[in-house]
Amino acid sequence: MDPNITKALNDKLYDKRKSGALELEGLIREALAATDFDRIQKIVHQLCHEYAYAVHQPHARNGGLIGLAAASIALGPEVARYLEEIVPPVLACFSDQDARVRYYACESMYNIAKVAKGEILVYFNQVFDALCKLAADSELSVKNGAELLDRLIKDIVAESAATYVSIIHGAPEPTAQEGADDQDQPAPEHPTAFSLERFLPLLEERINVLNPFTRTFLVAWITLLDSIPDLELVAFLPRFLGGLFKFLSDHNQDVHTATQVALDRFLSEVRKIARVKRGIAESKKSHGEMDYKRSTSSLQSRADVESEADSSVPPDQRESLDEKDDGSADGASVAADDEKSDSGDGDWVPGQDVHVDHPKILEILVSFLGAPFGDKENHEILLTTLRWIDSFFDICPEDIMPFVPSLLTHVLPRMSHDLDSVRQAANKVNASLMDYIMSLSDDNRRPEGTAGTSIQLPNSLSALGKELTGVERRDSNLSSRLLKTVIQDRADVRSVDSKGTRTPTPAEERGPSPRPIPELDYQGAVNALTLQFLNEHEATRVAAIAWLIMLHRMAPGKILSVEDGTFPALLKTLSDPSEAVVTRDLLLLSQISKNSDDSYFTSFMVNLLKLFCTDRRLLETRGNLIIRQLCVTLSAERIYRTMADCLEKDEDIEFASIMVQNLNNNLITAPELADLRRRLRNLDSRDGQSFFQALFKAWCHNAVATFSLCLLAQAYEQAYQLLQVFADLEMTVNMLIQIDKLVQLIESPVFTYLRMQLLEPEKFPHLYKCLYGLLMLLPQSSAFAALKNRLNSVSAIGYLHIAPRTYVPSSNFNHLRQKSSEAGSPSAPQSAPVSSFARDNRLKTRDDGGPVKWSELLDGFKKTQERARKSQRLASMGEDMGVSPVQEKEKAPEVPPKGVGLRGPPQAAGRPLPMAAGQQAQGHKSRNSLNNLARFAGGGLAGRKKK
Repeated sequence: MDPNITKALNDKLYDKRKSGALELEGLIREALAATDFDRIQKIVHQLCHEYAYAVHQPHARNGGLIGLAAASIALGPEVARYLEEIVPPVLACFSDQDARVRYYACESMYNIAKVAKGEILVYFNQVFDALCKLAADSELSVKNGAELLDRLIKDIVAESAATYVSIIHGAPEPTAQEGADDQDQPAPEHPTAFSLERFLPLLEERINVLNPFTRTFLVAWITLLDSIPDLELVAFLPRFLGGLFKFLSDHNQDVHTATQVALDRFLSEVRKIARVKRGIAESKKSHGEMDYKRSTSSLQSRADVESEADSSVPPDQRESLDEKDDGSADGASVAADDEKSDSGDGDWVPGQDVHVDHPKILEILVSFLGAPFGDKENHEILLTTLRWIDSFFDICPEDIMPFVPSLLTHVLPRMSHDLDSVRQAANKVNASLMDYIMSLSDDNRRPEGTAGTSIQLPNSLSALGKELTGVERRDSNLSSRLLKTVIQDRADVRSVDSKGTRTPTPAEERGPSPRPIPELDYQGAVNALTLQFLNEHEATRVAAIAWLIMLHRMAPGKILSVEDGTFPALLKTLSDPSEAVVTRDLLLLSQISKNSDDSYFTSFMVNLLKLFCTDRRLLETRGNLIIRQLCVTLSAERIYRTMADCLEKDEDIEFASIMVQNLNNNLITAPELADLRRRLRNLDSRDGQSFFQALFKAWCHNAVATFSLCLLAQAYEQAYQLLQVFADLEMTVNMLIQIDKLVQLIESPVFTYLRMQLLEPEKFPHLYKCLYGLLMLLPQSSAFAALKNRLNSVSAIGYLHIAPRTYVPSSNFNHLRQKSSEAGSPSAPQSAPVSSFARDNRLKTRDDGGPVKWSELLDGFKKTQERARKSQRLASMGEDMGVSPVQEKEKAPEVPPKGVGLRGPPQAAGRPLPMAAGQQAQGHKSRNSLNNLARFAGGGLAGRKKK
């Protein structure tokens, strides 16, 4: 450069530096016109190393920057060969401490890029990185200069990024000899100056910034690159989607709005690509079917024509005609193939060759679902994530299958979120996921032809609940039969149609094969759902159990088996404070029992009784609900039989009495047990008799429940015999309360038949005695008044039909009292208590040899009540005297003979208690010794005082 130019470029005044740059521009134009490229190279080298890199001389740096810009303008299109030396010093000035240097660097790069145009894309990454830093610059002038440069670079990228190939860095031009040799070969594709593969690592690094201005800059560039069709930025979406989602938590509203728009654009593009590919697959499938039909129809028509021609043409001319037909057929097939190859699969559709990594995107979305969200801004990330996941059920539902356990873990808790919008989005995702899983079960069952025997799954949770409760079971069975019939009819039609046509080749049958759907991880899903039982929100727990119900219906053999550890958690869930949770839990337990053997059902009943025994509050608050729901979904008689067998052998007399009372109240009042009550009233059948006896043996733990069971079964004489035993029992407050409730139940619609039977005293004589006996047991109360009024309303009818034959009420009552007081004498077992009023002939035949052994049942009742009395006395003595269990066990072996002789009934000494086996009786020896100790301590002394 001339000395005057160098002096002007080093001046501190901008105008002098500008005039020096203009002189430099003229100098370079002259050198360019003279093709003196060596001088131009020396000038550019001098500007870079003596001026632009002069770190400690700001005026020299400013002069170098304006000089490089002037040189670029002078070079024009020839600047491309010098950009490799011009651009680096300008980029170095972007990070200078002086704001004026940074501004002049932006100005210089603007002029260079304006001249270089597409060639600047070779250095796009370096320019983008510098602009990314300047977007957050504290100096407003620098920021404005950076925005101008950014706008210019965006225009260049939008115009040339997809197609521009650098004239310097591209492939070398072929020589004349190579051009002659490769004249027939297609030209190779040269790499473009801009490459997404080179740019994306930089974007991945910068996407994690926190500055709102830099975030706005990044979102603007992502939106621009996505708007260029040939770049297909959406194919690389997983590489920066996570950082883009984090922008939604920015406090700056501009960043949030721009990011939301960009994400919506990407989602719409992903949905459009999936729709295009699905449409192409369906089009291929339809074309394949049409080609197959066309080929079969042409073969059939050709066969018909040949048959007609053979019949009309002489044999000697057939060979020549066959040769002509073969030639014409070959020509037609070649023409058709050419036409098909020319048309191809149709016109090219934008997006059909773009591959979007859906599983990777879903993995990113699920990771955001699991992140903790506390601030309101973070809720936007959660809400957008849920919307994206819900959209993917329409885009690629088959890719969601591996993420089902993770989705259940994170989506179900969001169904109880504080924000209503998040709750609605989570509910929508949950419903979509459940519908998709259920649709898979329907698709898998149709080809197997098992529609008539498989479980028909409803399309919604409400329908699922209705079907499980039996409301729509008949409709589902009908629909399954119809579906099976339709499938069979279609198979018959296809078999008939295929007889007249040839078998298609595998190539003709092959269509667009869909991707195989991965198998659902049932165990992982069950584990994720079981953990939701601990969630504090009711909606989440209800949804988790609804999922388990649906999954068990789909694969009853894969999950929730007898050996599965989920069963204790399901049993513990019965203690849940939510009634909706308990109801669905019972539906699931009932469903498991239906698909299991008898041992599972028995184990279920035993564990349920153990739960009631340990959690008395659950028995009080939810016992009736649990029993009724189980009776709806399972066999009520089976439940009552199994529980009666367990309670009959239970040694915890107090719990057995409470449990029997609950079962009896449900048996009398529950609408779900109306059929069971009708069966009990019919004791003429063997089933009714065996069921009555099974209940009676367990009901003996509760005297009032046993009496009400006899009233329910219309065994009034047996009920009257029980009242005779009541006279010797201690009338506790609890027992009087139960009698009071029984009187109220007698006035209810359940016992309407009993009140009507009061009009026929000659047919039901012991019914009057039962009700008057209750009246005698009750104190003066409202129940006493109600029962008295009822009996007074029919007393005249009763008096008319009571004959003064041998029936003496007072002597008979005293006689029975005397026999009950002499129950401990050896002669008592030989003469059963018989009233002077003649027994019903039915009961006599039953006692003689019928299925119902009334005397044995009565004896069992007495023994059970005696055991209860001794247990209560032992408990009261233990509290008063403070006797330790060890001392009681030491005294136990010496006491049994005395206890049996003092207060025990005569059957206790010669016959064991009614148990299933002798080993069980031995197993409860310690309990019996405690009872004997109570008899010796309390009953014996009382007996001696009486004597």
